[in-house]
Amino acid sequence: MIPQHMRAVIAPKPGGPEALILVERPTPTPGPGEILIKVAAAGVNRPDILQRQGGYQPPPGASDVLGLEVAGEVVALGEGVGMHLVGDAVTALMPGGGYAEYALAHESNALPIPLGMGEIEAAAIPETFFTVWTNVFDRGRLKRGEWLLVHGGASGIGTTAIMLAKAFGAKVIATVGSDEKAAACKKLGADVVVNYKTQDFVAVTREATGSGANVILDMVGGDYVARNYAAAAMDARIVQIAFLHGPTTQLDLRPLMMKRLVHTGSTLRPRSAAEKAVIAEELREKVWPLLEVGRCRPIVDSTFALDDADKAHAHMESSAHFGKIVLTI
Repeated sequence: MIPQHMRAVIAPKPGGPEALILVERPTPTPGPGEILIKVAAAGVNRPDILQRQGGYQPPPGASDVLGLEVAGEVVALGEGVGMHLVGDAVTALMPGGGYAEYALAHESNALPIPLGMGEIEAAAIPETFFTVWTNVFDRGRLKRGEWLLVHGGASGIGTTAIMLAKAFGAKVIATVGSDEKAAACKKLGADVVVNYKTQDFVAVTREATGSGANVILDMVGGDYVARNYAAAAMDARIVQIAFLHGPTTQLDLRPLMMKRLVHTGSTLRPRSAAEKAVIAEELREKVWPLLEVGRCRPIVDSTFALDDADKAHAHMESSAHFGKIVLTI
């Protein structure tokens, strides 16, 4: 029996972690092409922090409940759903609504939980694996034998990028903020790790590679843009996915021309369900087999109860975590 009401977390006013409040909401009803998931676990991501702070509003039509990814059991089907059955264990990407006891997802943006994996691990997959796949392998065109430079190597995105790049035969340089995180990234498979507080990632990258990184995944922006150009090899691809140091910078564009660089970027949340479905199908074909044999697994740093979503946000903002933070419902 599906209850009429559920608990969910929203941020009605911009603010710090204390701005998150637990409310009771009507349980959503799936529309055409949608599935209703009884949520067992929900991933916490940087966009959730930005939304709470008032800087990243949900796309039109999306729930104001925070949360972009969940894992759980399908309990109801909308009209025309044919990819999933009631009772299926799935992990799903959504434009909002994940911090709740029940959540809606488009059927094409949900995938079966990989064999042998629990719901907490599965909830840590969608946002980071979709993001890394579309940016590093699609836009960045990373190939076997090439060098990937990933900033924020200890984050959910960073750990995922290290694992997937290594799984597909690339070499990885990761930047982190402590020696402890550096050791953890090395253990995860990174070939070279840079503590950006004590080392210059441009110098280390050029020394390690001889010619520079072929693909750079950057979530920092700001002053890192010019430094990425300096660290890049000829014909490198730089993919921008966030701006922790801000979206503006003064820039000498000559290296862009002289090195024939491609500087691109993307967002994931505002894309249509159909666009995300293409990524989901590529993950099912190329990455799910790796997950099911344990070749790469999402790294879970810690779990928090739904009632403690504020503590989960505070932990993420402390940058003390390694890998993903997950809410358990």
